[in-house]
Amino acid sequence: MAPAGGELVQVTDVVHIARTDLVNWTVVIDGDGVLLIDAGFPGQRAEVLATLSQLGVGPGDVHSILLTHAHIDHFGTAIWFAAEHRTPVYCHADEVGHAQRTYLEQASPLAVAAHAWQPRWVRWSAEIARKGAFVKAGIPTAQPLTADVAATLPGNPIAIPTPGHTGGHCSYLVDGVLISGDALVTGHPTSPRRGPQLLHRVFNHDEERCVRSLGALAMLETTVLVPGHGDVWRGPIRELTDQAIAAHAR
Repeated sequence: MAPAGGELVQVTDVVHIARTDLVNWTVVIDGDGVLLIDAGFPGQRAEVLATLSQLGVGPGDVHSILLTHAHIDHFGTAIWFAAEHRTPVYCHADEVGHAQRTYLEQASPLAVAAHAWQPRWVRWSAEIARKGAFVKAGIPTAQPLTADVAATLPGNPIAIPTPGHTGGHCSYLVDGVLISGDALVTGHPTSPRRGPQLLHRVFNHDEERCVRSLGALAMLETTVLVPGHGDVWRGPIRELTDQAIAAHAR
């Protein structure tokens, strides 16, 4: 379990993950500046800013924000950055409308309520409500990530489209590290398991595409996984995706 205020872990010389019990975000710092990949819930702004402060930078130093997808737990504080600091926010072209909130792809309250008899789900639901899970604001200025834009960002992220969790979900390779968002996680407050896995199907827009996207990740040459939920995991990525597929089949 991560400390209440989160835990900052250096993964490589330029990649750092902020681990919290609810969701993770990644900070990339190199000679080109600071890139924030995902940004927690709206109510985690203080934690996101504390992460930056620990690395010796502030909100005005953030060159850009890159989203794996536009669920509120991954882009909540990006809403504030875009409005207050005019920080550019990028995501896969198929996720831009979601980030702008022209439509919404997320678990319905009724689907989540069906699990309300489970203590894990009750605790998680109460905590995310306190962190702003029901904020409906979007980011009107969200833009598609293109190859030309990616080449200008700190860390030079390589986009790996991984649709399924949302229609435009995208993972990224940065400095040899796979930043997988919710395409492949290693834990979640609602899950009793620890280790490579898919999120519960109630959270996924298209379960079949989630599984197919694991196949795309399996082709990558990396041995370090930084997930959107759970701990950093090390090992050949194909082994990790195989574990997730096996767990999904059970």
